[in-house]
Amino acid sequence: MLLLAAAFLVAFVLLLYMVSPLISPKPLALPGAHVVVTGGSSGIGKCVAIECYKQGAFITLVARNEDKLLQAKKEIEKHSVNDKQVVLCISVDVSQDYSQVENVIKQAQEKLGPVDMLVNCAGMSLSGKFEDLEVSTFERLMSVNYLGSVYPSRAVISTMKERRVGRIVFVSSQAGQLGLFGFTAYSSSKFAIRGLAEALQMEVKPYNVYVTVAYPPDTDTPGFAEENKTKPLETRLISETTSVCKPEQVAKQIVKDAIVVTMGLFRTIALFYIGSFDSIVRRCMMQRAKSEIADKTA
Repeated sequence: MLLLAAAFLVAFVLLLYMVSPLISPKPLALPGAHVVVTGGSSGIGKCVAIECYKQGAFITLVARNEDKLLQAKKEIEKHSVNDKQVVLCISVDVSQDYSQVENVIKQAQEKLGPVDMLVNCAGMSLSGKFEDLEVSTFERLMSVNYLGSVYPSRAVISTMKERRVGRIVFVSSQAGQLGLFGFTAYSSSKFAIRGLAEALQMEVKPYNVYVTVAYPPDTDTPGFAEENKTKPLETRLISETTSVCKPEQVAKQIVKDAIVVTMGLFRTIALFYIGSFDSIVRRCMMQRAKSEIADKTA
């Protein structure tokens, strides 16, 4: 009986996994689309921008260092597919002041049109044993990695809902799925992104806006090189058991997943529950719309 139950569960999960592509939204067309990439001056962010630019998108790069932004702009422009494409650079710290972030997003939309896709790549990593890390390190990582994704997403969401089109991508980390030695500050900030993304997806799905989360492994970027400087011995030994990916490979997968909104096997297990929750959200939305109509005609 136990084996039969296990077989049924496996078959059910596989069925959900096969069905999930059939209920995925229409792929986002990148040619002519406006893509905003935070943390776009280097690493995964710059590679994501290049990948989108290769497919005909207009790019807004957001990062703190203006010199690095201009250098990244030159690199990205080498991959243009037509002479109408534009790479806009905006220097701002996305983790400090929401009003500033909101203003620069407005500027970008005035120049390149509404944002079709936002890719939150801004982030940093510092490691160390829990009792050795300063409290300010926890505050800093939560600010950069979590609020640095909240602020840009908050700035684009209203327009996306009004237009009933949009993609928001959060770049977390493998350490955002599995807590690791030395990453008490980093992992917690990346776990927070998953909770934000899943809750936000339930809110915006009725408006044809979709959220994806990327969980890249160790990737050969300037940020990874900085991270290695502070890793305890145990953390370094754990890292050495896994291979380091190229940022170009990671970026291609991030863009692919965002365009078609793919779903992993373990994520699919929750599909049944999410489907029932989504129906509740839709019912509330319909009831609210009926109430608003009734109020207007009263």
